[in-house]
Amino acid sequence: MRTRRHDLPVRAALALLLGLLLTFSTCTARANDSPPPVPVVQAPSVPAIARTWPVGSHPLVLRGWEPPATVYGRGHRGVDLATPAGAPVRAVAAGRVSFAGRVAGRGVVAVELTGTDLRTTYEPVTATVKKGDEVKPGEVVGTVELTGSHCATSCVHWGLLRGEVYLNPLELLPPRLLSRGPSRLLPVLTTPFF
Repeated sequence: MRTRRHDLPVRAALALLLGLLLTFSTCTARANDSPPPVPVVQAPSVPAIARTWPVGSHPLVLRGWEPPATVYGRGHRGVDLATPAGAPVRAVAAGRVSFAGRVAGRGVVAVELTGTDLRTTYEPVTATVKKGDEVKPGEVVGTVELTGSHCATSCVHWGLLRGEVYLNPLELLPPRLLSRGPSRLLPVLTTPFF
C-alpha cells in the first residue's frame, strides 16, 4: 500500500501524540512507585546542663561557633568569650578533668561532663587542676593566660566535643543563662511631678 502525501502529516502527528502519551504514563508510574524520602539525620541534641558561664556572668561573645563543612575545613570550632587576662575560668558543669596542660604553646583544660559523652575545652588557660580531678559546676579550673590568645583582645576559647565532633558550646547553657534578664524600669528623677 502506498502512502499518500497528505497522509504523512496526520501520521506524524499521531506518532508524536502516541510518544507523548507513553512518556507521560511512564513518568506517572515512576512517580507513584518512587521510594520513600530519605530521613534527614540530625546531630544528637546537646543537653542544657551548664550551671554557669566559663567566665563572667554573661560575657561578650567575640566570635560564635561556625561549624566547618569538612573535617579539615575552615570554621570556628567553639566560641570566643571576652575576658581579661588573669580572670578565673570555671567549669560549666560537673565532670572530670581529662587534660590539663599545653598544646601548641597554649594552656588547655578539658573536662568530661558527668553523665554524658561530652567534653568541654577552655584555652588559653593556666590550669589550677590536674588530670583526674573531679570538678563541680562553677569551680575554678584555671586562669586566663596573657599570651597565646587568637583574639584581638583577651579572650577564652570555649569548645565542646562529642567524640571527635565539635558542637556549639552555647547549647549547654539553659535559656535563663543565655538571656540578660528582664528589663527594669527606673524612676525618672529629672522630670517634675505635677
